[in-house]
Amino acid sequence: MRRCRLHVTGASGTGTTTLGRALADAWSVPHADADDYFWLPTDPPYADQRSVPERVALMEQLFAPRPAWVLSGTMISWGSSVVARCDAVVFLTLDPKERLRRLEARERNQRASRSVDETALGDFLAWARGYDDPAFDGRSRVRHEEWLATLACPVLRLDTARPPERLRDAVLAWEPGSQGPTG
Repeated sequence: MRRCRLHVTGASGTGTTTLGRALADAWSVPHADADDYFWLPTDPPYADQRSVPERVALMEQLFAPRPAWVLSGTMISWGSSVVARCDAVVFLTLDPKERLRRLEARERNQRASRSVDETALGDFLAWARGYDDPAFDGRSRVRHEEWLATLACPVLRLDTARPPERLRDAVLAWEPGSQGPTG
């Protein structure tokens, strides 16, 4: 795949940020993460959200007008004007048990330098578990699939059980418009 405007999305813990950074590095283009626009900088982090207009305006100011970039994260309910600029989308999946194991390890690692609010961590992990529940009233696999079906650009689906380097290489080798690598 050539340098383009690419959105890497999937459930929390599937590796969207890791793959997004690797692709941006390979192409020498800016990398943006949706969480950096969704959340206001707070201590502890992830406590206060920006309004949707503020998020989109910040994205428009910092990277969206550029000819090539990689955006990681999920913007199902709020980022349609930015996603409409994408040339392609990569959707990441992972076995739910492994995804939650990775997610908890990541969260504990990120919180290691400060005291861990076990209640907040538990709430976050409960929310993350909801993704795989079809009846979950929030960001879920069902809602993600419905959103993917509305996109006009090509979508590459990858299982992130593979090493990050192989995932990066699969995207770089992908030619949108062809079936491309899957799995």
